[in-house]
Amino acid sequence: MDNLINIKIDGKNYQAHEGKNLVDAAKENGIYIPTLCHFHEVNPPLGTCRICTVIVNGKTTTSCTTKVYEGMDVEINTPELLNTRKAIIEMLFAEGNHFCPSCEKSGHCDMQNLGYDMGITNTRFPHVYSHKAVDFTSDRMIMESNRCILCKRCVEEIKTKDGKDVFSFVSRGVKTRVQIDYEQEAKLTDAEAMHAMNICPVGAILIKGMVYEQPFGDRKYDIVGKDKEAPKRDSLKKRTNDNKFIVATTSLAGCFGCHMSLLDIDTDIIDILEIIEFNKSPLTDIKKFSKRCDIGLIEGGCANSENVEVLKEFRKKCDILIGFGECAIMGGIPAMRNFVPLKECLEEAYIHGLTSEIGANVIPNHEDIPKILNNVYPCNEIVKIDYYIPGCPPNANHIWKVVKNILLNEEYSITHEEFKYD
Repeated sequence: MDNLINIKIDGKNYQAHEGKNLVDAAKENGIYIPTLCHFHEVNPPLGTCRICTVIVNGKTTTSCTTKVYEGMDVEINTPELLNTRKAIIEMLFAEGNHFCPSCEKSGHCDMQNLGYDMGITNTRFPHVYSHKAVDFTSDRMIMESNRCILCKRCVEEIKTKDGKDVFSFVSRGVKTRVQIDYEQEAKLTDAEAMHAMNICPVGAILIKGMVYEQPFGDRKYDIVGKDKEAPKRDSLKKRTNDNKFIVATTSLAGCFGCHMSLLDIDTDIIDILEIIEFNKSPLTDIKKFSKRCDIGLIEGGCANSENVEVLKEFRKKCDILIGFGECAIMGGIPAMRNFVPLKECLEEAYIHGLTSEIGANVIPNHEDIPKILNNVYPCNEIVKIDYYIPGCPPNANHIWKVVKNILLNEEYSITHEEFKYD
């Protein structure tokens, strides 16, 4: 282990201690390989998340399970490998209940931070919305299986003082989940229980009654990371001072908070109005398109037939469509109903709910009422969305910086502080 050997990483020569884990050897040479399952104390390494996938001497492998040796030739940051890692994170977001604005781990979530690091603004994969049990049985812990990415950290790392497992895998295939041994969990000290919550790279293990105290801006992943380059974009035709860009906005299934954020630019809206004219928008109360628009801003997901119709109309009437806010991009809070059958949702709201009118045991159903969809869908699962601005809501300056620079075809970057999912 003390022998220094020569290795090559992305075409450059480095030295490392023979037999060292490749993730650690790369880190010692100033090269970062992302991972969600790798943990120094766990040996042998887990190799479950596959995010650290690299190419060693022409063969694809996981770097956390690979030890360095003389003459090793490693590829880490090729376009193909970067895209593979990005796709894995996108699939994990699409597969689980990862709604950052409602997650207790937001700001402290390793997977969320990798999303920031990779500049992920949306997932290219359709959301699964598979419903898994949320286990509240333990007196102290909650196991949120919808968020669990099966990294195996808790299974291997969390033990009682007498060496008994507290967490274990049960079932097989797509039904695999992590289960708590309640008897063993009761033996953990409060500090050990907190360690179990902290070692989870997502928000799957939670301690009841424990909420992170750090305010937005002071959390673990609020102040790290690099600025993001703007996505590549096609040029719009140049405008004269008398020919403004036309912008339309709408709110679908959401809280209207993103539109409120649009107005938080305060008096700077005067500068915006020098180059932009609003057409169909709640901000102007124009109900129908009167002009073709350069940009359409979409807030909210699609929860009913009217949302789908409006979204498709925007796609037809706008050259560029921007989804802004968590609901438009990931479904957001409204999409949390996707884990409950629609029939149950309607019955709870109109028949069994505490606020239901006594004797009014009828679910509204009229031709003038838009039909509710079985799921709430992100906008990109209905039409093509050109750009995404995540956040709940996104910062006003961030929104307008993106919009202005797309319109003017100017270069810009997004600071890490602006780039948030919550």
